[in-house]
Amino acid sequence: MADVARARRLAERIKVLVAESLDRVIKDPDLGLVTITDVRVTPDLSHATVFYSVYGSAEDITRSTEIMTKNTGRIRGEVGRHLQIRVTPTLEFLVDEVPTTAAHLSELLAEANRRDAEVARLAAEAKYAGEANPYKEPKPEEDED
Repeated sequence: MADVARARRLAERIKVLVAESLDRVIKDPDLGLVTITDVRVTPDLSHATVFYSVYGSAEDITRSTEIMTKNTGRIRGEVGRHLQIRVTPTLEFLVDEVPTTAAHLSELLAEANRRDAEVARLAAEAKYAGEANPYKEPKPEEDED
């Protein structure tokens, strides 16, 4: 039976250790401003997915991704030295798309808000097309007397 609480605690510990090891282990000056945003560990504690974001351009992201992929073994070794468990989980690094998606959604919501204000302005200035009573009424019958 898997212990979900233990996996969650281990994920938080791995998050701190990976962030620290990026400073200590990787001495590459081309490594950008990397932020470890989340870590998810499988219930059997054998695999950890590390989500990170990089501040900068797309080129900075690809360069940092290459550097981290190249040094995954060294980072895993550093994490394993500080964890008090029998088997060190394998590490997989994934770029966190949440900040990018959130920024895009924020832009879309601002655009929708702007369009709603425009529609409200147009509705306030709107006038009916045609007459006040758009229905055809029968002509009044004249007395033939």
